[in-house]
Amino acid sequence: MNIQQLRYVFEVARHGLNVSEAAEALFTSQPGVSKQIRLLEEELGVEIFVRHGKRLVAITEPGRQVLAIAERMLLDVDNLRQVGAEFSNEASGSLSIATTHTQARYALPPVIQAFMTRYPNVRLSLHQGSPRQVCEYVLSGEADIAIATEAIAEEHNLVMLPCYQWNRCVIAPQGHPILSTPPLTLEAIARHPLITYDFAFTGRNQINKAFLGRGLKPNVVLTAIDSDIIKTYVGMGLGVGILARMAYDPAVDRGLGMVDAAHLFESSTTRIGVRRNSWLRGYVYAFIELFAPHLSRRVVDAALAGGGEDPGL
Repeated sequence: MNIQQLRYVFEVARHGLNVSEAAEALFTSQPGVSKQIRLLEEELGVEIFVRHGKRLVAITEPGRQVLAIAERMLLDVDNLRQVGAEFSNEASGSLSIATTHTQARYALPPVIQAFMTRYPNVRLSLHQGSPRQVCEYVLSGEADIAIATEAIAEEHNLVMLPCYQWNRCVIAPQGHPILSTPPLTLEAIARHPLITYDFAFTGRNQINKAFLGRGLKPNVVLTAIDSDIIKTYVGMGLGVGILARMAYDPAVDRGLGMVDAAHLFESSTTRIGVRRNSWLRGYVYAFIELFAPHLSRRVVDAALAGGGEDPGL
């Protein structure tokens, strides 16, 4: 048995039992992956996967146990590398961040700028996706930290750290009647075609909950995965937009007006998520604190040691 065999098994499971995709991700051949999995099964005396001909179609019950142990062992191996890197060169390395478009576009730029000034020898990379995809990037080891809203709080395999709360605004072309309807109400918003976030993104549940609570069924004519797309189509006059407040900038969005809607919707909490039992390098702690100043190294370590359940802000 060796670490490479465990990695092969883990990657095959992560790629939905597609050996070809796993081999491609591992930069090796499909026959090589299949052979090593067979050797591991023979050594353990159990079948990890259910086969139909040459295809893998399911994971056996012993296989689930093997995969759980393999994941822990692979994480420990990664932690060992991190420990070595931390003490051999504290100010260089890489940091991969998985996040949504709204966070990457509006919340992260000043943080990344400050971080790169402090750690010029750390290579940064951003992976963008839905909140669920963001979690998967971290759980698979492709990213070090996740930054997202909503779905990240439901992922029990991540330690979750609350960063800040935010709410929404309503946007429309300048001169639109919704901008001069005091006070702004859900009933007034529901009279217009709406453009807002896709169901998988950025606090959509709070929007749905608010309208349902008043017995309203809004006419959502267009959904998008990022704020800039919403603003584009609102600017074309296709509807009124419900947007994260942080995404509206009067200096940039000159053709659009905005009305704050925080009184109509529940606040959302943006969180940072890291894998349980992870070893974090010093500059990762620094990045987290730059993004959320109340998350000092002491606070992060306490969350990692205590299981990572948080009540929000």
